[in-house]
Amino acid sequence: MKLEHVDLNLLVYLDVLLREKSVTRAAEQLGITQPAMSNGLKRLRELFHDPLLIRSRSGMTPTERALNLVPQLRQILNGMNQLLEPQQDFRPLSSHRVFRIMASDYAEATLIPHLVKALRSEAPGVVLDFLTPSDVSAQDLEQGKVDLAINRFLDLPQSFHQISIWKDTFSCLLHKESPYSSRLSLKNYLSANHIWVSKTGMGMGFGMDPDKSGGLGWIDQALERLGQKRKIVIFTRHYQMPAMLTLNKDLIATLPTRVARLQAENPLLVILPPPFYIPEFELKMAWSPQLHSNAAHRWLRHLILFVARKMLKNEPIETG
Repeated sequence: MKLEHVDLNLLVYLDVLLREKSVTRAAEQLGITQPAMSNGLKRLRELFHDPLLIRSRSGMTPTERALNLVPQLRQILNGMNQLLEPQQDFRPLSSHRVFRIMASDYAEATLIPHLVKALRSEAPGVVLDFLTPSDVSAQDLEQGKVDLAINRFLDLPQSFHQISIWKDTFSCLLHKESPYSSRLSLKNYLSANHIWVSKTGMGMGFGMDPDKSGGLGWIDQALERLGQKRKIVIFTRHYQMPAMLTLNKDLIATLPTRVARLQAENPLLVILPPPFYIPEFELKMAWSPQLHSNAAHRWLRHLILFVARKMLKNEPIETG
């Protein structure tokens, strides 16, 4: 069939149907009636010579043909959005745009304060709305409902754009009067009580299992490779907590080095290297292809990378 004989709105219908897996919800999202959506699905089936969505106990399930169409479909629709989007200059000094950013607690503790400082001089009217990983799904990011995600990602859909912000190592934070503050050997480390702190990925998190061992993250995986396991007595998702909790002399927090260094001037705490090897991790920034060419979005991405480079060089952040 020739392209001029195809209603391109059907591609939009198909995209929403494959996301929602429901005729009713797809119709609601597009603002059309359910009969119109059902008719659209019928025409799509005729166009692709495939059922595309079939009924199952869990709702409507995409066929193999439909799943194979998804990458090309998203690429086509993103290209059309970019083609039709007005090309406007972005003037940060006079802008009042709201940017929604999913940021891990690690990013909020390290990168975000410096980003906000840069924004106050370069774009004082811009509003930042920070969301936690539990607030956001991959679908929210893909649809452009969230401008950026800044986190340590274990896995991302291939359609997302992403770039590395920096890499970080780990350090131990403990009270200066801890029995291990003068010599933190592996034996001492394993005999101590530990604070676990982390949150990666997107979506709702659940309570942790102390017996999960290597499934708890980088630190415990590194110990598991040594055939060892630490005793975790406190689980938290907030990097502000360890500085207060390690005022208890029997507790040790193993943290990203940039977070630990925030306590460098605290006279009650000391920062020591871990007594075993922990691989470094990478903080990344990810965004939807729908926003890739947007002028305001591109400006924000460049500003974040500029701020990160200044931080890595320990240089003052002056945006001009």
